[in-house]
Amino acid sequence: MQPNASAADPEAAHGIAAPKPSSLPWAGIVQSAAGPWGLGAAGLGALLLLWQLGHVSAPVAQQKFLPSPFQVVAALWILLTEKGFIFDILISMGRILLSFFIASAIALPLGILMGSSAVVRNFFGPVISGARYLPAASFVPLLLVWFGPTNAQKLALLVLGVIFFLIALIQDNAASVPKELIESSKTMGASDRRVVWDVIVPSSMPANVLAMRNMIAVSWTYLVIAEITAASDGIGAVMMRAGRFLNVDVIMAGILTIGVLGVLTDFAFKAASYLLFPWQRARKG
Repeated sequence: MQPNASAADPEAAHGIAAPKPSSLPWAGIVQSAAGPWGLGAAGLGALLLLWQLGHVSAPVAQQKFLPSPFQVVAALWILLTEKGFIFDILISMGRILLSFFIASAIALPLGILMGSSAVVRNFFGPVISGARYLPAASFVPLLLVWFGPTNAQKLALLVLGVIFFLIALIQDNAASVPKELIESSKTMGASDRRVVWDVIVPSSMPANVLAMRNMIAVSWTYLVIAEITAASDGIGAVMMRAGRFLNVDVIMAGILTIGVLGVLTDFAFKAASYLLFPWQRARKG
């Protein structure tokens, strides 16, 4: 005779699924003990340890091509205190922020219109879809012909590196607004213009800011490409000059600087999203 399921499992009798045991029981203990910041610090420490081991394991004659973390930090300190590197950092940051502002000023309205209107989407869609597969670096010779080795050439390359992907992401976000919201607003007498402005724009903006946060990371990856051609200033120019003299510690200091600036930029977008969209905090909480 089979035992009564309700008596054997009272939670199942009330439709409550019993919690499944974790396949990694130690993961919860580590997470509780260290916390996310502690785990992040441990991951960074492990990376630095592997880096240092790679340096000391290399032959002495080859160690200059893989400097230790301490040597890279020392090179960065010398750049900042003796070589005026802070001005190169500010110039590169200005290029990133200005170019991304230009790209966003074009991508936001165009992407929202493409996601809201089939006419606009069909008109611009083929061009945008095809342009996403064109590598931005391939435009360098053309931009040099058009603008010469000027700051405009570098800004144009940074814009081209992100704008087409950003338009596509924003279009998808606008098209993903729940149809119920759009139909309800139309039922209440809203015009197409009001639907776009009052429903689609505010509903898609949290996702659009997330898309911008992701794409500005891509913009940072194009910085060195933009600054290696006939550039006299900027982080990329400093790295290229160091490469001519095999100063690998300076090159890696530039890479480290870009990484730190990228993390700070990402944090700024995350903080902006936290402040601008409080209902997202309530939903996650």
